[in-house]
Amino acid sequence: MSKSKSKANAQVKRKKSNRKTILCSIFVVFLLCMTGYIVKAKLYNPGASALTGVQQETGFNGNPVLSDDNNDQEDINSNTKDDRSDEEEDNNDQEAAAAQNENTTGPGSNAGQESPVLDGDYSNEKHGWGFKRNDKHVQPEMPASLNTMLSRHGSYWIGSPDAKVVYLTFDEGYENGYTASILDTLKANDVKAAFFVTGHYLDSQPDLVRRMVDEGHIVGNHTDTHPSLPDISNSQIQKELQIVEEKYERITGRNDMKYLRPPMGEFSERTLVFTRELGYHNILWSAAAVDWVPMPGGAQEAYEAVINYTHNGALILMHAVSQDNAEAMDRILKGIKEQGYTFATLDDLVR
Repeated sequence: MSKSKSKANAQVKRKKSNRKTILCSIFVVFLLCMTGYIVKAKLYNPGASALTGVQQETGFNGNPVLSDDNNDQEDINSNTKDDRSDEEEDNNDQEAAAAQNENTTGPGSNAGQESPVLDGDYSNEKHGWGFKRNDKHVQPEMPASLNTMLSRHGSYWIGSPDAKVVYLTFDEGYENGYTASILDTLKANDVKAAFFVTGHYLDSQPDLVRRMVDEGHIVGNHTDTHPSLPDISNSQIQKELQIVEEKYERITGRNDMKYLRPPMGEFSERTLVFTRELGYHNILWSAAAVDWVPMPGGAQEAYEAVINYTHNGALILMHAVSQDNAEAMDRILKGIKEQGYTFATLDDLVR
């Protein structure tokens, strides 16, 4: 009887041990699956770019949008991100490593807060910029409500659908050795562009900033430390912009900054209203590519990423940290002209 009881107890223990092993195995598999899902989501959703927020192939809700021309998925306006991100984000580190600090926020920022920062009577619902590309050389579609909001507050993402005119812009979070070459090519092709700079860029590359101004390009504000504007208060937004303005004036002797590219392409009606009160037009984009990292196809892919998606009024976003962009720049500029487009500046767009 004792033996039988002992044997029964041993069987019970084995069953419990087996059950525990099975449960542990299921838990480990679950963790592996979740880790894989998160990694895949990060890779699939480029979100914003290194200091700009290129949400090229994602919808307004941050969900992936297939680039297949037959994909009828509707773009919806809601919160994204990321980011990245910018990824990923090269938010004003003190070195080129700045490109990887995506979560940097401004002085005394409210990062990690549970509720949005509210200032005034306007909505602080965060909108992440994104669109579905098409290779039909027609303007991307945009929800009417979002288009109306941008227009109402002096913000731009595209030009006229009736004119074969394009606007070229670059984001400058840090220098990777290619801006001088890009400036050489712009000069050789008689094209003027806009460069959106951060505080870090002004600190580290004053000579290049002076050259931009001397050669007739526009220098825009990309904030000091690249925070998501809806996440910080009005006073913090003002400080972010003023620091860049003061650094720019010390370098160039000019105080004419009036164009703002919101970091990561993130904004709310509150931030549009407040930055407009400070004298800025928010500038987004209607054509862009994931170009802040090396492209698998190199310079040829950089060329095709622009040429295949030009359209009337295209406001093109590029990153000057890209060697592929620098190597393809001459072909890009000539190719755009060969398609019958002319280049104009943000001053021509914002009249």
